[in-house]
Amino acid sequence: MGKYFGTDGFRGEANRNLTFEHAIKIGRYLGWYFGARQGKKAKIVIGKDTRRSSYMFEYALCTGLMASGADAYIMHVTTTPSVAYITRVDDFDCGIMISASHNPYSDNGIKLLNGQGEKMEEETLLLVEDYIDGKCEIPVAERDQIGRTVDYVAGRNRYIGHLISMSKYSFKNVKVGLDVANGAAWQIAKAVFDALGAKTYVMNDAPDGYNINTECGSTHIEHLQQFVVEKGLDIGFAYDGDADRCLCVDEHGNVITGDHIMYIYAVYMKERGKLLNNKVVTTVMSNFGLYKALDKAGIEYEKTKVGDKYVYENMVQTGNRIGGEQSGHIIFLKYETTGDGILTSLKMMEAMLAKGKPISELAAPVVFYPQVLKNVRVKSKPAAQNDPEVQKAVAEVSAALGDTGRILVRESGTEPVIRVMVEAETKELCEKYVDGVIDVIKARGHLA
Repeated sequence: MGKYFGTDGFRGEANRNLTFEHAIKIGRYLGWYFGARQGKKAKIVIGKDTRRSSYMFEYALCTGLMASGADAYIMHVTTTPSVAYITRVDDFDCGIMISASHNPYSDNGIKLLNGQGEKMEEETLLLVEDYIDGKCEIPVAERDQIGRTVDYVAGRNRYIGHLISMSKYSFKNVKVGLDVANGAAWQIAKAVFDALGAKTYVMNDAPDGYNINTECGSTHIEHLQQFVVEKGLDIGFAYDGDADRCLCVDEHGNVITGDHIMYIYAVYMKERGKLLNNKVVTTVMSNFGLYKALDKAGIEYEKTKVGDKYVYENMVQTGNRIGGEQSGHIIFLKYETTGDGILTSLKMMEAMLAKGKPISELAAPVVFYPQVLKNVRVKSKPAAQNDPEVQKAVAEVSAALGDTGRILVRESGTEPVIRVMVEAETKELCEKYVDGVIDVIKARGHLA
């Protein structure tokens, strides 16, 4: 990770950590890098979520792009996966999404995508950072070389058509609840489900610039749980602010996590002979219960570092077709380059309708193990992680758990923190083993 760009873009509180000056400079550099530097006019597409500050960042990015000679195509309020899709299929030089995902409205972010709709390469991000910090200069465009903006709502409509084409079944008479989090999916999701014939019930679809993710969406799924039960719905889907993740609620109001989703669709793919390599790609934070269920289904799995970026990299390298995170970032490699919440919900509908079973029955084999996760603030993450006594304590817990649980000790990517997590058959065991490792970290003098 660089100075400004993390695993999911440049993110911070609007006009404090992430300012409009940053956005202008990002636009300036991208417009030159993909355009004048190569002797051409760059063509760059931009989408945004519903935060009040997203409009400011959109105009700032456009200003920078045009000043460097690029044409900025504006998709307006749309989802992150829609920008990734349109960047790829409409041959843009790169894509930009303005969103802080599941964060509160006061935050925002700038996510950069390459011409294939993938997260921008690290080396390019580092060049952008150098320009932000004044380490290089680039020329401005003049006269007929100055860029323009193009209204590109047609791109969003094309993406909606793409989603509709993904469904193999009519949703007629299926009662579906959608929590669109007052975010980027607020117009798109209902349009897709209505077009496919569902009886669609939508909540949190009145964005005002300030209420994105506020007590709604995938981070506050309890409201959708209640909504599904009260309305007697067959299934519910909750998205986050930029709709790159999706969690489900079954007909009884129970949460269906990303781990359940991966299991359900992997089994469905295996039954049809479509599960290439017979593998699912997870992160190290997937629940032990998922792995037990996959073992029983005869499906293999790989584990990556936390972050859908790492899941996608693994899938590209290996050809594995499905992967994701417990939080609901699910990647279907055949169709998309990033997590897509609405596509995920369509795939859950497909599995449910194809098998003629409620989602609760499809998810039942995944029985979650109790989990305890505690954060320990330390002086040095590597020193604490690599301490022989700490490693010995972790090994002893792992041996004691055997095949009835697991321990994971990892460094935070953004804070001076070591995360100690245990999954076991009871919460009491989890607490005991987590506290035991933390006691060793303390005794070794690593606490900050």
